[in-house]
Amino acid sequence: MSWANNAVFYHIYPLGLCGAPPQNDLHAPTVTRLEKIHSWLDHLQWLGVTAVILGPVFEARSHGYDTVDYLQVDRRLGTGETLGGLVTGMQARGIRVVLDAVFNHVSRDFFAFRNVCEHLEQSEYWHWFAGIKMGPGSLMGDPFVYEGWNGHLELVKLNTANPDVREYLLGIAGEWIERYGVDGFRLDAADCLDTGFQQQLAGFCRGRRKNFWLLGEIVFGDYTQWANERMLDSVTNYEIYKGLYSSLNDHNLFEIAHSLQRQYDPDGIYRDLNLYNFVDNHDVDRIASRLENTALLPLVYGLLFTIPGIPSIYYGSEWGWPGEKLTESDRLLRPDLDLDTCIREAPHPMLPDWLRRLAGARRSSAALQTGRYSSLLIQSEQLVFSRSTGRELMVVALNTSNREAAVAFTCEKQAGHLVNLLAEKESWPVAAGKMELVLPPYAFKLLNWQAGS
Repeated sequence: MSWANNAVFYHIYPLGLCGAPPQNDLHAPTVTRLEKIHSWLDHLQWLGVTAVILGPVFEARSHGYDTVDYLQVDRRLGTGETLGGLVTGMQARGIRVVLDAVFNHVSRDFFAFRNVCEHLEQSEYWHWFAGIKMGPGSLMGDPFVYEGWNGHLELVKLNTANPDVREYLLGIAGEWIERYGVDGFRLDAADCLDTGFQQQLAGFCRGRRKNFWLLGEIVFGDYTQWANERMLDSVTNYEIYKGLYSSLNDHNLFEIAHSLQRQYDPDGIYRDLNLYNFVDNHDVDRIASRLENTALLPLVYGLLFTIPGIPSIYYGSEWGWPGEKLTESDRLLRPDLDLDTCIREAPHPMLPDWLRRLAGARRSSAALQTGRYSSLLIQSEQLVFSRSTGRELMVVALNTSNREAAVAFTCEKQAGHLVNLLAEKESWPVAAGKMELVLPPYAFKLLNWQAGS
């Protein structure tokens, strides 16, 4: 079983958290801003985090997804020694580290593309880039055309079907694994990468480290195209992401229940996968801005930690910091945050402790990590489901209404009682397999079945 199945992830965008300037002067001196993250490690441990995804850390022109040099840490963040020290510091605390691998596209300042601009078709790197051909000229002023990621010509798409490109990128992956000892990669824009390359990369990485973990960024499509035995371990579960916030905003829990059943019922299409779940990240509105009623923040996180899949917290959102995606910029999603300020001025100061308790419950429960999913009750504003193994049964019950609600459902156990793991001295008897609960407004209950009275 992969180590990630029982992990609690924390996603950091280092260029933002560490306060790097938005544009990189490639001639400027190095500043070791990455060291700032060391001051967050006590907080991550307290929160119950066991794995961190570090957004792009290698030399880039601006936001990090426009790589200039895969082998040099971005001078706005530090050096290879800075990154190595951070990885070592995290792993010493039992926190695994996953690097953002931006292998689909590069900056126009990438050495191979600069060579193409100089030598055109005579360049030895001409076929490294997707869709490249002479004339009629690109919008960037080149005498040739090429593909950019999602139409963005400043993000030059690599031809990952090309054997030379594959060999180069595998060399980069090997260097990162050997030099920094990281535990996995997040493949940016995995849906755009050649699938043959992804298979080759998976074999290469697991040949270097047997338990190496590969996550793909996927928004649409059948996730099994990428998450399977030959390729990736997991992908980003954007279907569940959307359902988590919109079902709460629309007072329509049927939406998230439908997605969960579609994915994880006994005949669900992803029942054998542990997908990567989140309520926000560096590309979408923070959950405190996306939810119309922030009283529901504990509930959305309660779902995140108890539904099938691997939960992830985006830096700063554990305090309910807002942030909306702007047409012209993602800066509000990727802010420079000071830990002491976050604690002192937190919009939702009780939320971190709630997440810590959820993380603790998940880490101690095989049912929450990999147990079967079953719907027990679905209503517009109330939802009850179970997670179970042969030995353990967890029942999750929530009420998203601002009014008290009574729920009744069938329990797979005929007797015993259900104990709320998130509140002291709360338990309810199970009689002939039947359960009745009165849920207060905005209630979230994590119930563990125990034998006896």
